[in-house]
Amino acid sequence: MNVLIRLLAIVRKEMRQLRRDRLTFGMIVGVPIIQILLFGYAINTDVRHLVAAVADQADTHLSRQFVAELGQTQVLDLQRSAAGAAELEQWLREGSISVGVLIPPDFDRRVLDPRRPAAQLLVDGADPTILGVANQLAVIPVAFDSGQVETSRRSVEVRAYYNPERRTAINIVPGLIGIILTLTMSLFTAVAIVRERERGNLELLINTPVSTLELMLGKIAPYVVIGLIQLALILAVGRLLFDVPIRGSVLDLYIASAFFILANLALGLLISTVARTQFQAMQMTVFFLLPSILLSGFMFPFAGMPPFAQFLGELLPNTHLIRLTRGIMLREARLGELLPEIYALLAFTAITLFGAIRRFSRRLD
Repeated sequence: MNVLIRLLAIVRKEMRQLRRDRLTFGMIVGVPIIQILLFGYAINTDVRHLVAAVADQADTHLSRQFVAELGQTQVLDLQRSAAGAAELEQWLREGSISVGVLIPPDFDRRVLDPRRPAAQLLVDGADPTILGVANQLAVIPVAFDSGQVETSRRSVEVRAYYNPERRTAINIVPGLIGIILTLTMSLFTAVAIVRERERGNLELLINTPVSTLELMLGKIAPYVVIGLIQLALILAVGRLLFDVPIRGSVLDLYIASAFFILANLALGLLISTVARTQFQAMQMTVFFLLPSILLSGFMFPFAGMPPFAQFLGELLPNTHLIRLTRGIMLREARLGELLPEIYALLAFTAITLFGAIRRFSRRLD
């Protein structure tokens, strides 16, 4: 009986402690709900609404019907019109489209000739999932009028750009840059500040004449160098072991990654102002890492997610770095062609750093 009484006393003490620890209590409830929502929205092998453009050089009744049938599949979201193949390739390189539909001037004759493909699909093959979906559209029904209405099935040629061999490593390694840097940069910074507070060193720093902004920038500056070193290691391993190319400018890649590193360091500072222990800092970092993996386009095509999930994904720095790394490394895109992603990272950094400075107190509790 005495053992049971002591056991119940410990249980009550632990429950009271959990009730006072609002962060842990919130994660007990929030983590399973958020995981279900994230996995439910993000995991979608039935990809729909890929951003696509059309270059209809035939501009006939049959070609327009062909375009309409492609749109009715709901696999392609035909948002733009191009003059020719060069413009489609430019948009593919910039990452503004995933598929380009090229209809040649003699499309009507090609439909009647089984020896030639009627049209071409220019596909960003860096993501093998998108290439697989495009291949499903390679044979579609086409109706034509030659005295009577008939139905003929004509193949569509699929041209895979950037990863014609469909090697998974080429798609995964550029995305892993963001995942690794998100974990290490956010975690290192958050834990470093909290550790200073736990050891009492933060009080000494607060009593120095440095400002809050100077203190924070001084804390994160060394980690920028560490992040760039980690980037070099990832690129070296990816090249030597998995033969992942770097087709674009290495300098552009480092500049883009530097903006991303700053964004995650600012996030780590914000986490450090909320967490009171190193364990809480690690909890919050992992809590942020999960949506960065699932909603950024790292594992599943971004266009295949529902609008609300895409909205959340646009708020994550990793979404924009993946577009930058895959664009520079695989599509040979220039940094000037990917400026919207840089602007998004700068906005995230500014907002997060502002929030961290506002929350940071120059007095110890």
